[in-house]
Amino acid sequence: MTLLGQDRAVAAFRAAWDSRQLHHAWLLAGPKGVGKGTFARAAALRVLAEAAGPPVDLPGLDVPHDHRIARLVEAGSHPDFRLIKREVHETGTNKGELRRGIVIDQVRKLQELFRAAPALSPWRVAIIDCMDELEPQAQQSLLKLLEEPPANCLLLLVSHVPGRLLPTIRSRCRRLDFGALDDATLDTILAERQPSLTPEARARLIALAAGSADRALAFAELDLVPLAEEALAILRRGDPDNSRRSRLASALALKAARPRYAAFLDIVPPLLAAEARAAEGLRRQRALAAYDQARETASIAPRLSLDPAATVFALGTIMASVGEG
Repeated sequence: MTLLGQDRAVAAFRAAWDSRQLHHAWLLAGPKGVGKGTFARAAALRVLAEAAGPPVDLPGLDVPHDHRIARLVEAGSHPDFRLIKREVHETGTNKGELRRGIVIDQVRKLQELFRAAPALSPWRVAIIDCMDELEPQAQQSLLKLLEEPPANCLLLLVSHVPGRLLPTIRSRCRRLDFGALDDATLDTILAERQPSLTPEARARLIALAAGSADRALAFAELDLVPLAEEALAILRRGDPDNSRRSRLASALALKAARPRYAAFLDIVPPLLAAEARAAEGLRRQRALAAYDQARETASIAPRLSLDPAATVFALGTIMASVGEG
């Protein structure tokens, strides 16, 4: 797995692991799409591979693809490793769709993992990707594990908005911050993952991605650039007759547009954050207020299954408050 642009985080983790002074829980904090999940998987694999052998003599968090532990993790059959993320509904009207959050039963499975004797080495490792999706009861269950961790256990906790986590969870973790990716790193990732893109197309995507590789790739794969540019037009010029936000709402209302709708929810807050950084005076204040409102709306909408058209229109209204103020 390739991890680019986060050398400082890699060096901090390697220093702790090499000295075997490894904190039991690491909070991987930073914007969405900058490599936190990739880092967590790479760090977990490195720990498990070195602990079980044969020795790994590669820089950073790299592990040979043919290492026996790498093959087990790739196959999802390593007995001392768990990856916790939102699961899919297996029955009912929502069959096949992701659940709203990570539930308490999933966290309890971690407690079972850490209570059992390790199978392949002294270490057991778990990843939660991401913490922002833990339901309240699941957070409380995780807190118990953080308060009384067993020996040689490692928890890697991904969070895009760490300030929303319980303070008692944050205080029991070592925090590792991840910054936005620079343009050169994004260009390298896009050229590797989307080789058909021209340099001009990559530059257009990078300008809208706000330092997030996931966002840039989503823009490319889901044809989101027109939606992002329409959102920018509302943000900068307003929408006095409601026509722009109505077009956006109509484009994202159908069930077939759900992937684009989910990505759109991820687009709006960073656009407002970038606008606030570039603005001054009252416009900056309006953009900051709009950012807070948009982030809250985009976060709540999937959890409460709010109507996509109404949610997109509401986000358009929030953005228009900056352009028309």
